[in-house]
Amino acid sequence: MGYSSMKRYGFIFARGGSKGVPGKNIRPLGGIPLIGHAIKAGQDSGMLDRIIVSTDDQAIAETTRQLGAEVPFMRPAELAQDTSPEWLAWRHAVNAVDDFDLFVSLPCTAPMRNGDDVRRCIETFEAEECDVVITACEAERHPSFNMITLDAAGYAVIAMPTDKDITRRQDAPAVFDMTTVCYVTTPDFIRQKDGVFQGSVKMVEIPPERAIDIDTELDFAFAEFLMERNS
Repeated sequence: MGYSSMKRYGFIFARGGSKGVPGKNIRPLGGIPLIGHAIKAGQDSGMLDRIIVSTDDQAIAETTRQLGAEVPFMRPAELAQDTSPEWLAWRHAVNAVDDFDLFVSLPCTAPMRNGDDVRRCIETFEAEECDVVITACEAERHPSFNMITLDAAGYAVIAMPTDKDITRRQDAPAVFDMTTVCYVTTPDFIRQKDGVFQGSVKMVEIPPERAIDIDTELDFAFAEFLMERNS
């Protein structure tokens, strides 16, 4: 099948419960609900045939429909707990819709992403030989230079020492922080595997200012600051 004829579906997974930021998925950020930023990025990519939201929450479902995305099913309560593996929600979603070719996850927690970020991830998947595309940004700290752990006696030591004497982070091999900007894979990979790194993985680098991941009130406040600065 040629890529031009592929059916590409975007998915947004939004539980009703959130301990870090209560009600965060429909909490206004920059004038629209948080989930709206994920929907807009998917729409702006120009690459997605459908944008589908998986949620257990009726308020999220209604807000989603108002913003132009679909809620063709509700997520079972057992897949919407704090301890529920996200992968199982992915598997439930791909089995709940009609056959399609490309799965694109757009977590609500990365509201600074844009349509070009999503498009680059899809294009990377379609151009490279891989099972999954993830996003990442360059890490500020490095396990071979300025990240530490404690040894058996309680002394601080470099987390991942190397044979090379590294005196600057720039001299250490590049390391990256995974982000929640975008994940691209296939429905079959989700059905057959149990995690991203059970396959071959390619990475798309995202600038730090678009890679913020909202998990706490401080993260939310920082995102508000960035949006006000960029407006």
